[in-house]
Amino acid sequence: MGKTIRQLSEELQLSKQAINQRISSIKGFRSKHTHKVKNHLEIDEQGVKMLANFDKQKRQDQQADRQERQTENDKQDKKETNTNNVLLEQINVKDQQISKLQKSLDQQQQLQLATLAENRQLKGQIQELSGLIESSNSTQKRQVTKINDNLSNGANSSNTMDKTDKQDKNRVVDTNEKQKRIHKNKVNNSWWHFW
Repeated sequence: MGKTIRQLSEELQLSKQAINQRISSIKGFRSKHTHKVKNHLEIDEQGVKMLANFDKQKRQDQQADRQERQTENDKQDKKETNTNNVLLEQINVKDQQISKLQKSLDQQQQLQLATLAENRQLKGQIQELSGLIESSNSTQKRQVTKINDNLSNGANSSNTMDKTDKQDKNRVVDTNEKQKRIHKNKVNNSWWHFW
């Protein structure tokens, strides 16, 4: 036989509101464990046991919830740890790649320095060779002038006359070309060329 809310409150030493709160907090309690007798609500024996053990059940439910949350947190921590391990491995791989690239860069810089030193050495050798060539050219010129000095005055004078004749001819050709250019420029500067 069931008990009323009043009887339960006296037996459990709780207020009627506390009993009603317990009834409301348990899902499906009213439909399964209560029925109306005349004006009041009666709770069956199984429902009475549930309400009497409510605190105990609540603690068990809370503990189960805590354990569930703890396992979820542990799973999350494992996922984060796995993620962190993967990231650390990736960082190590990247560090190795960076060190290889750094070594390659150092090697390239050393090669560039060696090439620059070789280029400087070659430039020095070229300058030395050009100095030798210039000195040999100047000695050849001196030899030519000595030969010319040794020639007779008559031969020298005919030589100089030939040179002056050639220079005069070149001047005449140059002045003719200048006049032709001036004439072309005048023709091109006509008034219809400005439009």
